[in-house]
Amino acid sequence: MEEKGVVEYHPRIKDLPLSERPRERLKHYGAGALSTSELLAIILRTGMGGENVINLASRLLAQFGGLRGLFKADFAQISALKGMGQAKTAQVKAALELGRRLLTASPEERPQVKSPADVANLLLLGMGALEQEEMRVLFLDTKSRVLGISTIYIGSLHTAWLRVGELFREAVRRNCAAIIVVHNHPSGDPTPSPDDVKITQEIVKAGELLGIEVLDHLIIGSQRYVSLKERSLGFD
Repeated sequence: MEEKGVVEYHPRIKDLPLSERPRERLKHYGAGALSTSELLAIILRTGMGGENVINLASRLLAQFGGLRGLFKADFAQISALKGMGQAKTAQVKAALELGRRLLTASPEERPQVKSPADVANLLLLGMGALEQEEMRVLFLDTKSRVLGISTIYIGSLHTAWLRVGELFREAVRRNCAAIIVVHNHPSGDPTPSPDDVKITQEIVKAGELLGIEVLDHLIIGSQRYVSLKERSLGFD
């Protein structure tokens, strides 16, 4: 915070030693060595009005509560922030969307699911930001590699409304070995409801009849998830 008569100094990127500049650090140490603010600063490229772009990136993350909030925020909200504007907002939105697509579609190297955390890594960012319930299905081969992900239901989930047969239609067409079911709670609380458990039981029974194993049912919340399989809810 600025005090009267005191001006905070934020050095510009070009004023930093070469070894401390984000692009140089990425080049020599790899992207994993950089903070989220530094990675975002590389996308933004420059600040405005002499502001250090890392400081701009930090303000952006603080304003929206991190990457998840930034992903969820709409174009107008981001571009209205001091130092942003339409061009920088477009760069940020494009980078976040590329990251989301990389997680959900990699035809050359299909992601392999070995644990509930692997599923959460694929879907938590996107589904945690949804404002209404969606149910998605991961289709897996015999080595638990992801063949594809489909949204099969949008709206408030209820056993009376969800048609289990529709859930397995794509799985049968793909001749997949197993599936994992995922849905979100827009409230942010991933605690399973009685309906969630009942739906899981019906899905598992249908999978047994069709010879398609239901490996898990995950509920996504705000930066959290619950595996019904781990809690033995709906699974024998």
